[in-house]
Amino acid sequence: MKVRHQSRGRQATAAGLRAVAACLDREPARERLIEYLHAIQDRHGCLTHDHLLALAERLAVAPVAVFETASFYHHFDVVEDEASAPPALTIRVCTSISCCMHGGEDLLQALKAELEPAIRIQAVPCVGRCAEAPVAVIGQRPLAHADVSIVQQAVEEGIVHDEAPVHAVTYTAYRENGGYGLLRRLQEASPDTRDGIIATLRDARLRGLGGAGFPLARKWDIVRQQPAPRLLAVNIDEGEPGTFKDRHLLQIDPHRFIEGMLIAAEVVGVEKIYIYLRDEYAGIRALLRRELTDLLDDPPCALPPIELRRGAGAYICGEESAMLESIEGKRGMPRLRPPYIAEHGLFGRPTLEHN
Repeated sequence: MKVRHQSRGRQATAAGLRAVAACLDREPARERLIEYLHAIQDRHGCLTHDHLLALAERLAVAPVAVFETASFYHHFDVVEDEASAPPALTIRVCTSISCCMHGGEDLLQALKAELEPAIRIQAVPCVGRCAEAPVAVIGQRPLAHADVSIVQQAVEEGIVHDEAPVHAVTYTAYRENGGYGLLRRLQEASPDTRDGIIATLRDARLRGLGGAGFPLARKWDIVRQQPAPRLLAVNIDEGEPGTFKDRHLLQIDPHRFIEGMLIAAEVVGVEKIYIYLRDEYAGIRALLRRELTDLLDDPPCALPPIELRRGAGAYICGEESAMLESIEGKRGMPRLRPPYIAEHGLFGRPTLEHN
C-alpha cells in the first residue's frame, strides 16, 4: 500500500500563512473564525483562496468549513487571487424603502456613471440610518443625506473609517452620575433579591418586542433554572428597514445599556456575555470597544467577561439561533427546535438571548 506523504488538494502558500498569522490571536480559536475573516479582509481588502486555505490550516479545520462560512456572509469578498480582487474602495448605496423615497436609486446610478470602474458601487439593503436618507457608505464611513458632490468630496478626503460618536456618555461621566450603582447594590443584596426582581418583572407583565411577546420574567427564570455555566448573548444585528433604535440609544448612552445587560446577567447567573453587533455600525463598534475597555480596566464591582463580536451582513442572523451559530464561527443558519437555546444554546450551554 502506498503511503501518502502530502495532503490532498490545494495547499496554502508560505506567503498566505504569513499574511494570515499577522491577523490572528496568539492562540487562535475556531469560534473566532468570523473575527479572523474580518481582520484579514480589513487588512488586504478581500479574502483570497490562499488566505482561506492558510486560515483553515492555522485553525486545524477542513478548508470547506472556512470557505462555506466566508461565502455565506455578504460583507466578505472571496476571490480566487489578488489579481481578481475588487477595487480598493467600495461605496455602498442604501436602496431600502426610506432611501429610495429620498432618491437612493438615482444616487446609485449617478455614482455608477461618475466613479465606476475605479471604485466599486454597490446597492445594499437598509444600513440602519433611515432618518438620514439617502445614505451612502464609503468604506465604513456613512454619509448622511448623500448626493454625488458629498460622496466625491469624501472620496477625495480619503476618510473611509467611521469614528466613535462624540456625544456619547463616557464611562467616567456615567460613574460620576451614579452609574452602576444598581448593579453594585444587587451584588451586595441577599440571593432573595433576585427572586424579587423576577417577581417584579412578572407583575409588570413586561414582554419582548420581537414579535412573539414572550414574558420576560419567564424567559429569565427558565434560563436561571438551568445548570451552570450559563451565557448571555445580546443581539444588536438590527436589520429590518426602518429599525435603528439600538444604534440611536448606544450612540447617546452606551453604559445605560451595558448596566442593564449586566443586571440581567447578575439575576440569571451568567458566566460570560457576548455582544453581537451589526457590521454596518462601525462607529458604534469603536465606541463599545473603548467604553468596554474602560469598564473592564476599572470595574465598579465583579463583572463577567464580555466579548464583542462583529456581524458580517447576514440578515438572517437577527434570528436568535442563527446569531448563536455566527458567534460560534459558522454560517448563520437557524437551528431546529427543540432543543431551545435556553437549554442548549451558545456552545451547548443554557443561553439567555436578548435583542
